[in-house]
Amino acid sequence: MAISLLKGTAFVTGAASGIGKAAAFAFAYATALELQAQFPSVEIKQLIIDVTKDNEINRGVANAVAAFGRINIAVNNAGQMLAQERLSVREGRGTIINVASMYGLVGPPGHVAATAYTASKHGVLGLTKADAITYAPKGIRINAICPGYVDTPLLRAHSQTNYMKKELLKVPLGRLSSQEETADAIAFLVSPIASFMVGAALVADGGYSIQ
Repeated sequence: MAISLLKGTAFVTGAASGIGKAAAFAFAYATALELQAQFPSVEIKQLIIDVTKDNEINRGVANAVAAFGRINIAVNNAGQMLAQERLSVREGRGTIINVASMYGLVGPPGHVAATAYTASKHGVLGLTKADAITYAPKGIRINAICPGYVDTPLLRAHSQTNYMKKELLKVPLGRLSSQEETADAIAFLVSPIASFMVGAALVADGGYSIQ
């Protein structure tokens, strides 16, 4: 997807694989197009941190700021975190995207193991709205993305189970989302096209949650 992004530095957690990796590539691709250059002109720094530990999060943010001088875009995409990190977005402008889930909008699908996951994603949406009110006057937009079932390595490993086959029947589009489709939705929220969206939960679940 060719889309013009907010200029600056993007900090993406969970970028080693899945949605996070696709989002990082989407940002790099959009920046490369805007510069009319190739990927080597986009500077990327990989950090290995444990996002369940505050000191590790602070270290990662400090390293990113030291390397690039600022963070303009933050994507909180590290699965079920114990606490969403508060990333400092510099220069009085920026955008933060919290990756939630369609299960932040609906109840769990009758699966005991999904209860904690569902509760955590409802919490992510609550945090998104609360922080959006706090930071909007400072020029920082905070929104959330609510993906459905995405074709990530983790989900792919369970795609042929009876449970997942039944779940896919509940998706009106009848398929998994690609990682790139979800990353494009994140890129949209980050872009100036979404400049008036604050505290929103953008749903990209193939219609699962509307039933």
